[in-house]
Amino acid sequence: MNKNNFAYFLLILTTIFWSGNFIVGKAASFYEIPPFTLNFYRWFFAGLILLPFTYKELINKKKYIQDNIGLFIVLGITSITIFNSVVYYSLYYTQVISGVLMISTIPVWIIFISSMLKIEKTNLYQVIGVFLSLLGVFSIITKVDIEIVKSLNFNKGDVSMIVAMFSWAIFSILLKKKKHEISQITLLQVVILCGLFFLIPVYIAEFFLGSSLKLNKAFYLTLTYVVFFPGLFAFLFWIKGISIIGANRAGVFLHLMPIFGAIMAIFIFKEKFMYYHLLGAIFIIAGITLSNKKEINYE
Repeated sequence: MNKNNFAYFLLILTTIFWSGNFIVGKAASFYEIPPFTLNFYRWFFAGLILLPFTYKELINKKKYIQDNIGLFIVLGITSITIFNSVVYYSLYYTQVISGVLMISTIPVWIIFISSMLKIEKTNLYQVIGVFLSLLGVFSIITKVDIEIVKSLNFNKGDVSMIVAMFSWAIFSILLKKKKHEISQITLLQVVILCGLFFLIPVYIAEFFLGSSLKLNKAFYLTLTYVVFFPGLFAFLFWIKGISIIGANRAGVFLHLMPIFGAIMAIFIFKEKFMYYHLLGAIFIIAGITLSNKKEINYE
């Protein structure tokens, strides 16, 4: 197998693992595994597993980490504390298909927010792309039902998925904005530590609000999957894939997530691909396509 084909293989596995995270998150709701508790243990054990490989660099780069602690805290909160927790929470109330379709708009929101923060310039195609993606998300949330709009009776899983969507977009923008003097695996370790620090009070609050964790087979299997597959393996495969074919070409593989996620949800949970999913998907695909189109310069 040549290098490029190996990279494609790793990146396809990555998107399957990340799509599987939505499936396992949905399954966790059936077994009443508290979402914030699941996310806490996911990253606690992931961080623990990484520690033997990162502790030396953590010590050697202590000053650099301290000097940039503000940024690392924001990265930790947006990715570990908010995004992953909210995705698991959302899946208690919404379909996997709705979730993966909405999450697929993240690349568009990265472009939009980057433009708003004047990190990158935008063009007319990207503005239209953002509008179309927004229409796609709106179609999924409202189920194209005027009564839902009039009564504002939205599914709270769909609404909270918007929070996750924007949180990951902000994380990606801030991560992209600066080159770091630490390896990517140590960067992940620092982000996990910062995110866990702010996740602890949420985890404690969930426990005292009555969401107790049952230590059973379902929890152990769920935890094993989320720690190793969408967490550690996917991250390492993603780094390797990017190192071979580059970030731009690797990014295209993320668009496989809604396909894999929808197929798994239909077969495993017997979810139905509804007409509003189709309409939303059409708007989202159009939005993503336009957002990646460069404006023609006639000068």
